[in-house]
Amino acid sequence: MQNTNFFERVYKVVRKIPSGKVTTYGEIARILATKDSRKVGFALHANQNEKTPCHRVVNKEGRLAPNFAFDGEAEQKRRLLAEGVSFVEHNKVNLKKYLWEG
Repeated sequence: MQNTNFFERVYKVVRKIPSGKVTTYGEIARILATKDSRKVGFALHANQNEKTPCHRVVNKEGRLAPNFAFDGEAEQKRRLLAEGVSFVEHNKVNLKKYLWEG
C-alpha cells in the first residue's frame, strides 16, 4: 500500500510536466521530499497509464531511460522530439534549455 501511495504521488508530479519540458528522477524525488530517486524510476517503470507522460523524465545528465516502459528509449526520444525537445547528443537532452523544476 505504501508503494502504491508513493507511486501515485510520482504520477501526479509527472502529469504536471508541461509538453516540451523534461525533468529528472532526482527533481521528482526533491519535490516529493525524498532522496530516493531510484524509487521514482521504479514507479515510472511500473506505470500502465499512457496519459502519464513518463517520457518527460530523464536522468540527472539529461540522458534517456534505456528501459522506457513504452517501447524503449527510441520511443521516448520520438515523443520528446514531437514535443519540440531537441538533443545535444544522440540521446541526451539539453537540461539548461528544457528542465522543468516543478
